[in-house]
Amino acid sequence: MPATLPDTPSRSQATVAMGFVTGMLAGIRQRGIDVAPVLSDLGIDIADIASRIPVDRYAALYNRLNRLLDDEAFALFAQPVRCGSFEFLCRSCLSAPTLAEALARASRFLRVVLPDLAVSVRRVAGHAELAIAETRKLAAGPDDPGRVFAFEWLLRLLHALSCWLAGRGIALDRVVFPYRKPDHFPDYALIFTADSRFAPTLTDGTGTLVARFNANLLDLPLRRDEAALNAFLEGAPGRITMLYRRDREMVTRIRDLLRDAFPATPSLDDIASRLHLSPRSVHRRLEEEGSSFRAIKDALRRDLALSRLAKTRDPVARIAMELGYADPSAFYRACVQWTGKGPAAYRQTLHHSSWNPAESSARR
Repeated sequence: MPATLPDTPSRSQATVAMGFVTGMLAGIRQRGIDVAPVLSDLGIDIADIASRIPVDRYAALYNRLNRLLDDEAFALFAQPVRCGSFEFLCRSCLSAPTLAEALARASRFLRVVLPDLAVSVRRVAGHAELAIAETRKLAAGPDDPGRVFAFEWLLRLLHALSCWLAGRGIALDRVVFPYRKPDHFPDYALIFTADSRFAPTLTDGTGTLVARFNANLLDLPLRRDEAALNAFLEGAPGRITMLYRRDREMVTRIRDLLRDAFPATPSLDDIASRLHLSPRSVHRRLEEEGSSFRAIKDALRRDLALSRLAKTRDPVARIAMELGYADPSAFYRACVQWTGKGPAAYRQTLHHSSWNPAESSARR
């Protein structure tokens, strides 16, 4: 079905610079593939290079192109990254005990499906450095839009996955990109870090991106399970372009505060006080980021509930009570809304050998 999207974004809606769109299309256009019908259907005019598009429209384009090409890397590399690769990347990391091990697994997985780029992580003097290095020259010129997007794309993918696995935002302290500053670099402060630097490639035409963050974050335990993964994969991989952006910083900070306070349930006034803001300012910031205090609380309570059902044998009534539901029937209705099953039936499917996660996700 054609996507139905607004012609113009609302004032508060997050948007994406056209440079990210032209980069995404670079490999496709070089191969002579006509994507004009897709762009038209989504209301994207790439001739208007100064325009911006809503981030949800960009995510829709991302997924449509993946399906059209059967390539999650947009025909940018010597071999396609077949659809489903991102899901299996997530699954390969899910059971890792720490973020360090998850990234090590991601590196090994990507070596198989994406040999043109090599990913590595190391600790250097209290910092962690995530490196993405070309193993072959990706384009004729170092500032080719497709080459630029290739680095943007893989860093965005790994950063968002890391944030999700750890259950918190991971601040990038500095990123050095192996190309000259692109026209759309002002968006880097929103997507990556304000300390984004640009350096020339090596004499052989290859280069390495280096992203620095606090080394202690590598020791974070992973907080996700199969149920959370199914929810995360809905709309992926395009949907991750909408997650963990700095223009959603308030959503992330409030979710972290609510999770840390559990089982207590701070009010909006309590959270605003901890953030040294007025409740009205918090409400306005959340509205600008496309969320609300209630939506954050509901999403966190859902994630906690599904995790408890998956990982513990606690009675359903106790889980309902501790998560603040007035009675077990209210919790039952909420679980049916999330999963298509009541709490007991949902828990049973998780331990049934014939359970199909894809089918469960589709029923939600």
